[in-house]
Amino acid sequence: MKYIIPFFVLLAACAPAAPTLPTVTEDSCNANTYSDLIGQDATALEKVLILGMVRVIRPDDMVTMDFRPERINFRIDDSEKISAIRCG
Repeated sequence: MKYIIPFFVLLAACAPAAPTLPTVTEDSCNANTYSDLIGQDATALEKVLILGMVRVIRPDDMVTMDFRPERINFRIDDSEKISAIRCG
């Protein structure tokens, strides 16, 4: 019985992470409007008209540390999929 608990802990660690979106109070850039883009190819951004500041961040990209609440940041993963959308 004592071996069952560690198994479930390890199993939970393998679960895919939920897509990240800002909470309603943190959504100063209206990022939640584009939540349907999470999981799609990065090329899906070419089909969306976004008026305002946008930053696309790929793995190993160097980015500035300035925080701009009105800017939408799209994180792209290694497989060229949109993995997160955040303000800043």
